Amino acid sequence: MNLPPVYLIDASVYIFRAWFSVPDDFTNARGEPTNAAYGFCGFLCSMLEQTSAQHVAVAFDESLTTSYRNEIYPEYKANRDPAPEDLKRQFQWARSIAECLGLRCFADPRFEADDLIGTLAEHWRARGHPVCVVSSDKDLAQLVRPGDHWWDFSRNEKLGTAQIVQKFGVAPEQIADYLALAGDAVDNIPGIPGVGPKSASALLQHFGDMDSIFNRLEEVQHLSIRGAKSLQQKLRTHRAAAELARRLTVIQTNVASALAKPEIHRNVVDTAGLNRLFDQLQFGGMLRQRCLRV
Repeated sequence: MNLPPVYLIDASVYIFRAWFSVPDDFTNARGEPTNAAYGFCGFLCSMLEQTSAQHVAVAFDESLTTSYRNEIYPEYKANRDPAPEDLKRQFQWARSIAECLGLRCFADPRFEADDLIGTLAEHWRARGHPVCVVSSDKDLAQLVRPGDHWWDFSRNEKLGTAQIVQKFGVAPEQIADYLALAGDAVDNIPGIPGVGPKSASALLQHFGDMDSIFNRLEEVQHLSIRGAKSLQQKLRTHRAAAELARRLTVIQTNVASALAKPEIHRNVVDTAGLNRLFDQLQFGGMLRQRCLRV
């Protein structure tokens, strides 16, 4: 018996995308911008219309400065400007919209949306459901296993395990090591100086994982990688930094708050709540009707 897929949505990606792409003249009666909430709502409608999904979770980042990763490495994501109040307000509206659409929402003060998605993916996969991670963030591709997908909805790019290897040069289970070696500028993770994506990919293709690289460092100089001899020394010198980085890049799969109530079966649309919210946000009739139908 084939069980239905579960869709695990990385909300921040689509809220930020709407914040930058939907005109900021979308406002409510108080003159507060509503563009990010409007665009996110449209995304949710489109996804539900395309999939008729009945198992959906929407994960939000509540831990932008309080994540356990900030305790490990205070500079984690320090390159990002704080969200303006106009955007913070829209994150709350976005969550309210998702809940009115009958979707279960998750957030945690110490764990990021990635970790909540990772925990739910592990939980539902263990129960026989294929997992579809809805995000454009390559970090989350590490969660994909055979039968699962990573779906960049806005670009209509849906990848399984083989396609992830083609796109990123490494298998899903190698992505955390890949980011630890090459760095991740988006999250302000420096990686090993002089090790770029191509070198990281080549190393992992040969050794399999980062631990094996460091356990067999003497082999590095013999690889057909540009600058292999100097690369060996760089790896030796910066091993501790790479191991710290991997603690940041690995997605957690046992977040207690997500496991406490992991049920993600979609509920019926809260028509009254949605109408009240849309009146407050002054969203038009076309989007309202779409939401009431999905």
